[in-house]
Amino acid sequence: MHRILLEDGAKPVRQPQRRLNPVILDVVKKEVTKLLQAGIIYHISDSQWVSSVQVVPKKTGFTILKNEKDELILTRVENSWKVCINYRRLNQATRKDHFPLPLIDQMLERLAGKSHYCFLDDFFGYFQIHIAPEDQEKTTFTCPFGTFAYRRMPFGLCNAPSTF
Repeated sequence: MHRILLEDGAKPVRQPQRRLNPVILDVVKKEVTKLLQAGIIYHISDSQWVSSVQVVPKKTGFTILKNEKDELILTRVENSWKVCINYRRLNQATRKDHFPLPLIDQMLERLAGKSHYCFLDDFFGYFQIHIAPEDQEKTTFTCPFGTFAYRRMPFGLCNAPSTF
């Protein structure tokens, strides 16, 4: 369970809603609908902490697909959008965990020379972790479709990596 513990004397912040163009508005609507249906977020009418929605382009990449001749071909992934919540102000007021994350170069050194590797994709891994009920209202965000809070841990919270 993820907790959001605030620094002593932290003052709540209510960020204003951002103006979104029609393309981005549709992206946000689809994401909010999906998260509502999955029970990851819920409507909330009032909260001391309100953050704004931000939509950013996803990094492009490549994937391997089969063509009509059953040949594997390298294919560029189409650009898409990622809906994020701007938790900067909440993160400034959050007491930071002191959990040391491993350094990637040290992890790679430990893997060097091994004969077997395993790749695990934690698809929506953060959403597997519940937020403590008393802290859920701190994750409130606003968009043109309403004001919502998370039941599950979203990306963007400063202590999320150490909880994960």
